[in-house]
Amino acid sequence: MKLILKENIAGLGYKDDVVEVKDGYGRNYLIPQGKAIVASKAALKQLAEDQKQRVHKIAKIKADAEAAAQALEGIKLTIAAKTSATGTIFGSVNSIQIAEALLKLGHEVDRKIIEISQPVKEVGEYSATVRFHKEVSVEVPFEVVSEE
Repeated sequence: MKLILKENIAGLGYKDDVVEVKDGYGRNYLIPQGKAIVASKAALKQLAEDQKQRVHKIAKIKADAEAAAQALEGIKLTIAAKTSATGTIFGSVNSIQIAEALLKLGHEVDRKIIEISQPVKEVGEYSATVRFHKEVSVEVPFEVVSEE
């Protein structure tokens, strides 16, 4: 089933992308939730016209994303977590803690665009990817330390 996404969906695509999904996923989740519409000829024609009119707006959005990514270049975060004597974290570090640490440094980043490649369950150094735009992303290194 071909659909046009109405919002960014992690692992599937970005807003206004035409994607191919299984029929059940499209009919039972994406369309009822308002996250996508069926890619009919009329809808594709409307999408092409909308994109033609939004060229300047898209360029500005990409420029803003590049500026935000450049502001995060060179930043290294330190996140304190409660740990056991062996260095294992009680729970795990996730995108919420990274977004809060960035906010403390004056960078407001939505937690939904932060991706951590592996689970963070021990003290150490890790990296997170912040995807501002489908063509603009930045790696943010962070270190997890014990609160004690």
